[in-house]
Amino acid sequence: MEIKENNRFSSISSPLMSSSSMAILLVVLCFVFNDPNAAFAVGPGASFIPKDNFLIDCGANKELGALPDGRLFQTDEQSEQYLEANDHLVAAATPETKAPSPVDLTARVFLHEATYIFQMAEPGWHWLRLHFLPVKSNDFDLLQAKFSVVTEKYVLLHSFNLNNDSTFVLKEFLLNITEPKLSITFFPLKNSAAFINAIEVVSAPMDLIADSNMELSPVGTIEGLTKYAFQTLYRLNMGGPIITPRNDTIGRTWETDEIYRTPKAAGRSVIVETNSIKYQDGLEEIGMLIAPPSVYASAVQMGEAHTSVPNFNVTWKLEADPSFGYLIRFHFCDIVSKALNNLYFNVYVNGKPAITNLDLSHKLGSLATAYYKDVVVNASLMVGGLTVQIGPANVEMGDTNAILNGLEVLKISNSVNSLDGEFGVDGKSTNGSSRGTVAAVGFAMMFGAFVGLGAMVMKWHKRPQDWQKRNSFSSWLLPVHAGDSSFMSKSSYGSHKTNTGLGLGRLFSLAELQEATKNFDPNSIIGVGGFGNVYIGVIDEGTKVAVKRGNAQSEQGITEFQTEIHMLSKLRHRHLVSLIGYCDENSEMILVYEFMSNGPFRDHLYGKDVTPLSWKQRLEICIGAARGLHYLHTGTAQGIIHRDVKTTNILLDESFTAKVADFGLSKDAAMGQGHVSTAVKGSFGYLDPEYFRRQQLTEKSDVYSFGVVLLEALCARPAINPSLPREQVNLADWAMQCKRKGCLEKIMDPLLVGATNPESMTKLAKAAEKCLAEHGVDRPSMGDVLWNLEYALQLQESFSQGKGEDESTVASVAAVAPATSVDASTNAPNSIERPVVQVEQSRQPVEVEDVDDDSGSSMFAHFSNLNGR
Repeated sequence: MEIKENNRFSSISSPLMSSSSMAILLVVLCFVFNDPNAAFAVGPGASFIPKDNFLIDCGANKELGALPDGRLFQTDEQSEQYLEANDHLVAAATPETKAPSPVDLTARVFLHEATYIFQMAEPGWHWLRLHFLPVKSNDFDLLQAKFSVVTEKYVLLHSFNLNNDSTFVLKEFLLNITEPKLSITFFPLKNSAAFINAIEVVSAPMDLIADSNMELSPVGTIEGLTKYAFQTLYRLNMGGPIITPRNDTIGRTWETDEIYRTPKAAGRSVIVETNSIKYQDGLEEIGMLIAPPSVYASAVQMGEAHTSVPNFNVTWKLEADPSFGYLIRFHFCDIVSKALNNLYFNVYVNGKPAITNLDLSHKLGSLATAYYKDVVVNASLMVGGLTVQIGPANVEMGDTNAILNGLEVLKISNSVNSLDGEFGVDGKSTNGSSRGTVAAVGFAMMFGAFVGLGAMVMKWHKRPQDWQKRNSFSSWLLPVHAGDSSFMSKSSYGSHKTNTGLGLGRLFSLAELQEATKNFDPNSIIGVGGFGNVYIGVIDEGTKVAVKRGNAQSEQGITEFQTEIHMLSKLRHRHLVSLIGYCDENSEMILVYEFMSNGPFRDHLYGKDVTPLSWKQRLEICIGAARGLHYLHTGTAQGIIHRDVKTTNILLDESFTAKVADFGLSKDAAMGQGHVSTAVKGSFGYLDPEYFRRQQLTEKSDVYSFGVVLLEALCARPAINPSLPREQVNLADWAMQCKRKGCLEKIMDPLLVGATNPESMTKLAKAAEKCLAEHGVDRPSMGDVLWNLEYALQLQESFSQGKGEDESTVASVAAVAPATSVDASTNAPNSIERPVVQVEQSRQPVEVEDVDDDSGSSMFAHFSNLNGR
């Protein structure tokens, strides 16, 4: 945490607040307790007693007594346990020096390494606040001081310097201390000094930071946050005044948001009485410690709220180091709505959807109720600083408005436990090298510039034969056990080099794929995902292919590439995607698939202007997808769980043959276990509620998702449609309600009425109902589902033959549509029985290939606003 003059939580180079704000802040930059047993308290139920409460006035020769806010600072010489230093100096402020507190008017100066040691009363989260004000020193100009500050585990400041700025700076850190003592060591750089005006080490609530949280990119859940250290960069009270430590529940300061809002007119403030703010039942105490009512009693809403066609978002721009990841905490409280279910809005971080279609009153059951949401953003998204935006959701209901009540931004320590710079306490850098190694590499690079160039020219032709393999992405990304690649012989796709040993088929050159995609022309993009873009290309004089080009900057892309290659290299089935080849030239990560001319199944059910599918075609497509999933579950020794079954991941070729696509989230089933324990990932509306609750993934999770697919085929509407009345938003819930009431035919696709055998429709609906059972043990296997679908098809064929109908359908090529995804759960019922009738099993759809439009791992993405017929 940094203070530049009065700007307490901004970075050093952030804009300054007004002089009036500075005057207020200088008076109140203090905390509210005066002894280790004091408690922060604001309102009923909100009290916190810090067991560790070390307040050190560094460099002072006598105790100042209680400050106006009641706190009592000790000098650093009152107890020898605090300071260990061979030599140290004292600096004091001149009379005209402005300081937020009297404790900042003196400083301890170190010319050599010095350590403060604090004995901890309890482990857990602790605030560490370091005060810096370059007061007058006869021995050293503190404006020129340059030093580092570390604990036993974390680098807090590296080569820190005030850059000739004489204003006060406060650095605030949040550390999870697990050892019985905390050591804070100051290291002056060569020919320099270190200094400190005051130190605060204070216990923080254990529930302040959860161990598991949502990560924005790659989208999913990040675990182990309690193992990291944090530095507070911003703590903003949106739309309201400064909140002082005296008025906060655990002694924090919240500054106003106006200087970060661009333009200011884009948002306007709304403020209500603090006594109108409520917290969720049973969570009042921790809720008030997360943020006081005064944060939730003010908000920024859209400056032109309630306009019919808004074309803007409210934006805040914040400076941030792009080398680090950040935990961003959003605070919400609906103090603008007059009725429930009237406010839907989205939140974006650096252009990425972080929260979509947020309906606070539905989530909380009431208005004016506090709610917060944490999002972790890694360094790959931090280029250009940090931008936070709110805007109205794309739904046809409620007010056209968006709100934000509070915002906190905390920097997360990197892989070497540093919060400043790339080196850890042990000298290791984030790339695995040490400081000595870096220096040696620098010398070697200079030497190699002269010697190496000539050697490269002379020796290049003698490089090892396996050089390409050892230096390609496939050498570290591909699985050891590759599958059979005979399906992709030279005769199939020209006389080009193949890589049969890896099971990846043809090895394309980058030039070939550039030519095939017109140099990756943006107009050739047919899909976008966390991995990068998917392009349509033409190879070998007319063969269309789908080219999935990985984004080297995306961790999500690397993970999904690794998973997809791992799966495709050992799977071969006519109803699963097939790989044509790959390219790993110039650090590119590109996979080439067969082009699926008819796109996703969803496009032919709703949302696209294409010829609708007959009931028979829908059944055949569902059967093909079921066969693919059944093979996944049973065709390998371990079994594979797809984890993202949905209509956008079932692709259709020119013959409308179905193939299951996108294995970026797939998991091997655990040998000898009934489940895989893993973070919840999937798509909103398809997510198995049991998996969501227990974080235990099973094959029955795919069965649940496939049940939703069956309902989409029947009803021709999305799994989630926020524009519908609440009880109809979730297709699985709504369809099962209708089925129990005996009126399922009222919500089926009107185009199927009269052309569908009622028994066939009932058979599919019953299969869907069994798939959607709330408990996995009550759901059928994919083999049972397949059996029932085959039976439903047989019933429909008999019905059609009896009526003499021609069910041929002319299919149109549909562009791949963006997938919608979020995280949620649904409810459902029981088990399935096999039909007595023997079913013809010889029908085997043809081959098809996929390039999914958008990876299903995006748990928070825009809704496509697709409406059913």
